[in-house]
Amino acid sequence: MEKIGIMGGTFNPIHNGHLAIAQKAKEQFALDKVLFMPSGVPYMKNLREVLPATVRCEMTALAIRDIPCFELSDLEAVEQGNTYTCRTLEKLKSLHPDTDYHFILGADSLFAIEEWRHPEQIFQNCTILAAVRKGTAKTDTSHEIPASGSVKTDTGILQTQVQYLQKKYQASIEMLEISAIDISSTQIRRMLHQGTSVHGLVPEAVEAYITENHLYQS
Repeated sequence: MEKIGIMGGTFNPIHNGHLAIAQKAKEQFALDKVLFMPSGVPYMKNLREVLPATVRCEMTALAIRDIPCFELSDLEAVEQGNTYTCRTLEKLKSLHPDTDYHFILGADSLFAIEEWRHPEQIFQNCTILAAVRKGTAKTDTSHEIPASGSVKTDTGILQTQVQYLQKKYQASIEMLEISAIDISSTQIRRMLHQGTSVHGLVPEAVEAYITENHLYQS
């Protein structure tokens, strides 16, 4: 059975933290490949700050073009209306019923996932890889993986939440241990608005694309 990771998010813009998390997931769980899936119309985001899906897909494609086993999926980007993780996973499973999907998210999101649409369908159709790092970070329960896909949560509290979800939904949840990477798309957009260089925070091809197309500028 093929094991495929799903790295979802707004990717507004994609940055090196996203790539590091995906690479760690691939290695730790022996994934055959990781799908990078920019959202279409993310219902949990402020749309005024989100670039068109086509632009975010182009940046994502540039970011992963030279990395083996990383692939772009426009499944959500081309969808009309709001995009929902439950619906995306159902489509994938209907197309590839024998594939073992692993959905990557920040461990903080385990405390908010019941607010997502049909969480029971999410747990039914994938294994959750919850990215957690050593140290602390601001809690972010958004759909997009936070600064380094990590969680500022006491280990005991997190474990209690995992056990709760496992019991209620028969959820398959694994911890994805990552190093602290203090990068966020919000931070990068703010820096670009201020005219500050983001060199080293995003892939060079993405940095060039942003510059050439005057993205995120005042």
